[in-house]
Amino acid sequence: MPKLVGVSLESAQRITAGLGLELKVEDKIYSAQYAANQIAQQMPPTGTPLKMGQHVHVLVSLGPPQVTVPNLIGESVRAARITAIQRGLTVGEIAVLPWPGDPERAAAQAPPPATAEVRTPTVNLLISRGEDPPAYLCPRFIGQPIAEVRRELDQNAFRIGRVTPVATNGGSQGIILVQSPSPGTKIGADAVFSFQVSQ
Repeated sequence: MPKLVGVSLESAQRITAGLGLELKVEDKIYSAQYAANQIAQQMPPTGTPLKMGQHVHVLVSLGPPQVTVPNLIGESVRAARITAIQRGLTVGEIAVLPWPGDPERAAAQAPPPATAEVRTPTVNLLISRGEDPPAYLCPRFIGQPIAEVRRELDQNAFRIGRVTPVATNGGSQGIILVQSPSPGTKIGADAVFSFQVSQ
């Protein structure tokens, strides 16, 4: 493996082609050590025995960083892309997660705003999809009087939908026999309860 670090990309391509090797540019990075278009890193390292047709992976220098990372927090993905391009950057990975803040807006970024020493011209974004609504475990109401359950649900601002009377042989009337949603399932604040009640 020849030494390619510090050599221009065009020269590196000629050298590797002459040896029957395939040069692959993996990424472009900022480097204060190497001028723009020079090889900043190579893999495998110099002196490694290689076979014809083997791949040589390199990182190409963009020269010293001349950008300051803009503040993209609070911007939409589209606006963030435009701002990044205007600063000579690109938007890389975008993760969308439940997060406090405005939905569909950047809630965090890497590297952070105002970073001057950047390694690559890429800014990764975390986009908020808003906070997930609260979820609760549905209590068990089976065996309880419907009147008590009605009061409890009203106090907690839950809605009651259908209450179906079911004929039973003996026993107390107005006792919940079946409920929906089922006990132990996750419910949101908008859950509507239905019951079958002894008659």
